[in-house]
Amino acid sequence: MPRLNPIRLVAACALALALVISSAAIAVAKGPVADLRVVGKGGKVLAEKSFGVAGTVSTKTSRKATCFGPGTGGSGKSVKLRSATALGMLMRAAKFTASLRPVLISDHFDFGLALCGIGGSVAKGMSSWYLKLNHKSQSVGGELVKVRAGDEVLWDLAPSYPYPDELALWAPARVAKGKAFQVRVYSYDEKGKRKPAPGVSVSGASGPTDGKGRATVTLARPARLIARGGGLIPSNREAVCVGGKCPGKSGK
Repeated sequence: MPRLNPIRLVAACALALALVISSAAIAVAKGPVADLRVVGKGGKVLAEKSFGVAGTVSTKTSRKATCFGPGTGGSGKSVKLRSATALGMLMRAAKFTASLRPVLISDHFDFGLALCGIGGSVAKGMSSWYLKLNHKSQSVGGELVKVRAGDEVLWDLAPSYPYPDELALWAPARVAKGKAFQVRVYSYDEKGKRKPAPGVSVSGASGPTDGKGRATVTLARPARLIARGGGLIPSNREAVCVGGKCPGKSGK
């Protein structure tokens, strides 16, 4: 059997690693993709990425998924979900995003799978996971919510019902260093109705948004802006390039 010299051995290992990374990237992005945003405990953004919605994904239910009371944990059995569903997409994303693990789901109930925890953020007491598709609340389980290419999926650990509105931020893609520019913030209710969001904070802004949801921001370096406030679901993070430089890629 031929033996690899050290240089060839290093090259072979590098090639193998590249293939693994390449395979992971393909698994995430191959075929149609949709956007996923997950907001956990205390408004912490756990993930905001695009993921593939083709094929299926398998996962195990968890005996630790007891957010609905003692004895309501999962059986530990594996379940197979379509990636083109809100829950299937979440499970697929968790395989490539450490901040989403573990995902705690239970198969205890007849109505379908119950989601208890994502990435250490676990529903307790009055809190529960709120699901929106294209800014609209969903009234069925995540494994039944169909996701198509270009859709926007939001999972938020809401402190109680009624669920809070969702913030959405718009900002220019490129600005000049040290030059003030405007951003706009909107809120979406559970029916997907949009309106300006006054009185919320935007990272880097000189003050809260006005009555039309506008705020003024000045940046010295590239940044990812986010809007928060009023007990509402934090907005998407908008990448703003400054002076030809853009923020580094971030999955969180």
